Amino acid sequence: MKKTYYLFNPGTLERKDNTLKFTPFEEDGNGELTTPGQPRYLPVEDVSDLYVFGSLRANSTLYNFLGQKDIAVHFFDYYENYTGSFMPRDGLLSGRMLLAQTSAYQNKKKRVAIAQKFIEGAAANMLKNLNYYDRRGKELQPFIEKIEELSQAIPSSTAVDELMGIEGNIRMTYYDAFDLILNDFQMEGRSKRPPKNEVNALISFGNMMCYSQCLRAIHQTQLNPTISYLHTPGDRRYSLCLDISEIFKPIIVDRIIFKVLNKKEIQERHFDRKLNSCLLNNEGRKIFVRNFEDKLNETIQHRKLGRKVSYKHLIKLECYKLCKHLLDIEEYKPLKMWW
Repeated sequence: MKKTYYLFNPGTLERKDNTLKFTPFEEDGNGELTTPGQPRYLPVEDVSDLYVFGSLRANSTLYNFLGQKDIAVHFFDYYENYTGSFMPRDGLLSGRMLLAQTSAYQNKKKRVAIAQKFIEGAAANMLKNLNYYDRRGKELQPFIEKIEELSQAIPSSTAVDELMGIEGNIRMTYYDAFDLILNDFQMEGRSKRPPKNEVNALISFGNMMCYSQCLRAIHQTQLNPTISYLHTPGDRRYSLCLDISEIFKPIIVDRIIFKVLNKKEIQERHFDRKLNSCLLNNEGRKIFVRNFEDKLNETIQHRKLGRKVSYKHLIKLECYKLCKHLLDIEEYKPLKMWW
């Protein structure tokens, strides 16, 4: 089974026969690479994706090789923001799907209907998390009731801007509940670019990881990642990933955050504070990534398929459901946690 590899250290990546050779380097104060470390060899047939968090040196020969082997590379900057991806050539391009996606976007009624589904699924999964902790004595009923009240306006909404406002109010209420769910950390409101505290640092980092997973899943279907419905398509961004990740952030990212903080797997020493920002350090990133991979590989019994599927596969299934909806095969119903 192919695996995702994470490159936390700066270094060089090159082809060595039928393997990938990664040589880590130390970085001096001017950002120059010095003192090569012990090379690591990755059998190319075992690699699904590469996540790059440090500066990376590679040439076009390497990227040609990665493209041939269907290996994606996702890049993150110093502040752990997702900056872009190298994606292999689209092998599943479909003119029919592209026309269907575009037609649904241009039809206001159809676009709003799909956008409603994304928010409906996201809100349901947020409520699932809040109800879980409410049953464990966290007294979250006021937040649950407010989100349920806000969600009632979703079906009657007639514009995407209106829906984005509803979504923003739902998520703000949901994030307000984090201070009760978490034992030793406070969120103190959402902040990003850069995040101001530990909880916000984890949310930003986890959301970017989720975004990248959604991009990879979309790439494995016939969908075009630049045509979206809830988020407005824009230049140089894969906005459909933002749409689909709304459903999976509560299911994957938020549950990991609650786990690693309440079980003290990640503590204050795993963060760096610089210039009014708070970011995970290398050790903290590794702990979060390990939990992220564990969650993606975790399986649940799928009610419709009648077999166990991983969380990672659930993302791809969501893309397939959207494909069927756009082609008028089956109405799209967003994933709502039943487990």
